[in-house]
Amino acid sequence: MKKTFSFMLMLVVALSLVLSACGQAKNGGTNEGGNKVESDGSGKDFKIGMVTDVGGVNDKSFNQSAWEALQKLKASTGADTKFLESKGEADMEPNLNNFVREGYSLTWGIGMLFEDALKKVATENPDAKLAVIDAVVEAPNVTSVTFAEQEGSYLVGVVAGLMTKSNNIGFVGGMEIPVITRFAKGFEAGIKAVNPEAKVTITYSGAFDKPDLGKSIAATMYNGGADIIFHASGGTGNGVFNEAIERKKSGKEVWVIGVDKDQSLEFGDEVTLTSMMKGVEAAVTKVSKDLIDGKWQGGSHQVLGLKDDAVGLPETSTKNVPEDVLKKVEEYKAKIVSGEITVPGE
Repeated sequence: MKKTFSFMLMLVVALSLVLSACGQAKNGGTNEGGNKVESDGSGKDFKIGMVTDVGGVNDKSFNQSAWEALQKLKASTGADTKFLESKGEADMEPNLNNFVREGYSLTWGIGMLFEDALKKVATENPDAKLAVIDAVVEAPNVTSVTFAEQEGSYLVGVVAGLMTKSNNIGFVGGMEIPVITRFAKGFEAGIKAVNPEAKVTITYSGAFDKPDLGKSIAATMYNGGADIIFHASGGTGNGVFNEAIERKKSGKEVWVIGVDKDQSLEFGDEVTLTSMMKGVEAAVTKVSKDLIDGKWQGGSHQVLGLKDDAVGLPETSTKNVPEDVLKKVEEYKAKIVSGEITVPGE
C-alpha cells in the first residue's frame, strides 16, 4: 500500500521548495543592517529562542513538537536553543522581548495566540528576526507558517466514521479559535462523508492546559455513548487520554484520536486509534536551519496541507486501523489533493 504516512521527511523537502520560492540569495540572509551574511552551515554562533503558548513545553503535542525540533537542531548544528513558557497570554510579549533583548538570532512564537504580541514585538524591533506557527504576522522581519488542519482532520474523520460501533463520536477542542475550529469542521466533514448517520458532539474546553477538564469532558462524552474522541486541545487532551486509559482497563471499548504528534508513542496503542499529525517539528526545523544556512526570509507566509504531506496519519495507524479503512483514507486524500473535494475550514 502506498506509504502515505511517512510525511515528515517529505515535508522537509516540500518546505525547502516552498520557502526557497519566496526568494533567496546564494548565501541568503541579512544582518541587522540589511546586508548579506555568509554562513558556513554551522549553528555555533546562533541563538534560537522559543516561547510556548499556555500549554507548556511538555504538552505532549504542539509545543513539545516545536521544542523537540530545536533540541535536534542544537545536536546537529551546535546552535544555542532555549525555551520560555507562557503561563497566560500576558506572558507572551515579555517572553518574546526577553529573547530579543538578549540578542537571539531568531525567536519563535508557537501558536495562534501569539499573533498580537509577536506583531507588536516585530514592529518595535525591526532588526529582530521572528517566526510564528499557526498565525500570520505581516511584517518584513517575520516568517509565518500555518497548516490546513481541516484536511488532515477530514482523513481521521473518515477513520472514525468507518470504525465507530456506536455511531456516536466526540471532538474536544481547546479554545474556540480559527485554528481549532478548522480541526472540528474537517473532522465532522470526514465523518459525514462516510457515515451520514453518525452523531458528532463538538465541545470546546476553553483551555489548552487543563487535563482535569479534558478528562471530565471525555467522561461525559463516553458516558453519553461516544466510542471515539478526537482532541485538538494541547495539554487538555492529556486528560482525554487518561479517561480512555481508565475505561480500557475496566474493559470498555473506547478510543482517542491524537493530534499534532503520533500520540500512540506517548499514550500507547491500546487507546490511540490514530493521530492527526501536523508538521510542526519539520516546519520549525526548516525555518531555523534556513537562518543558519543564510537563507532565512522574513515577510513570508506558507500554508501547508495534504499536497505538501504536511498533515496526515502516522505509520503506526496500521496497528489499529484495518487495511480497507486505510485504503479509503488514501482515496479521500487523493480527492482532496486533486481538488475534487474542498474541505471546509472556515
